[in-house]
Amino acid sequence: MAMLGSINGVLMEGLDGDNTWHLKDYVARGGYAQLKRILESKMTQEDVISEVKKSVLRGRGGAGFPTGLKWSFMPRSFPGDKYVVCNTDEGEPGTFKDRDIMRFNPHSVIEGMAIAAYAMGANRGYNYVHGEVWQEYKRFEEALDEARAAGFIGQNILGSGFDFELFAHHGYGAYICGEETALLESLEGKRGLPRIKPPFPATHGLYNKPTVVNNVETLANLPHIMNRGPEWFAAIGSPPKSTGTRVFCVSGHVKRPGNYEVPMGVTVRELVY
Repeated sequence: MAMLGSINGVLMEGLDGDNTWHLKDYVARGGYAQLKRILESKMTQEDVISEVKKSVLRGRGGAGFPTGLKWSFMPRSFPGDKYVVCNTDEGEPGTFKDRDIMRFNPHSVIEGMAIAAYAMGANRGYNYVHGEVWQEYKRFEEALDEARAAGFIGQNILGSGFDFELFAHHGYGAYICGEETALLESLEGKRGLPRIKPPFPATHGLYNKPTVVNNVETLANLPHIMNRGPEWFAAIGSPPKSTGTRVFCVSGHVKRPGNYEVPMGVTVRELVY
């Protein structure tokens, strides 16, 4: 299912289907410029998290929890490993927004994960991809190869001293693994069953280490927020609580099925029926 339309689009801006997903295309759109700026300016972790808080970006996986607040729960002074995990286990019937972001703009997810990792002092990340999504998994691996070869992922990124290794992990198609703790169990090679909370992943996540789990769409918004500023993002949609754009999946007996990126608060029904 291809992305079909947007109003005041952010994530879809400059995309042309399968033709503009490579690293060169992403860089031409300003990609990785914000990761580079953050590293070269030695921006503090607190300042990055503060920018995300000011944007009022909420999790786009369904729960809508404030992203910056979620990041602030991570113990950044923890001396051991910390992890950033992207939840691409999009298993709900009729939903296909995350796989299209992965398909048409995978580098935005990679840059978003790298920015999140820097903000929380994480040195390793995993993108957990739904088990029935093969084409997008392969494309993400190809994008990772491009990013790693260009020095945007790996050891001593852009000579900054910041290390972040990122890997893709293919799930097995279990619907329950969309729940973040079941996803972490599956990543560890166990049965994908939810954990009892507390403790929460922020302190006891992957391999019992501090972990943040964010949705694909959430992470893909980060380079745009860092580029244009949190005030710009917070002014879109229905501030002060519902800011930015949202990708909605429209399927079934409708005139124009597909994904639609619209400002928060806009009624999709008025756009497609």
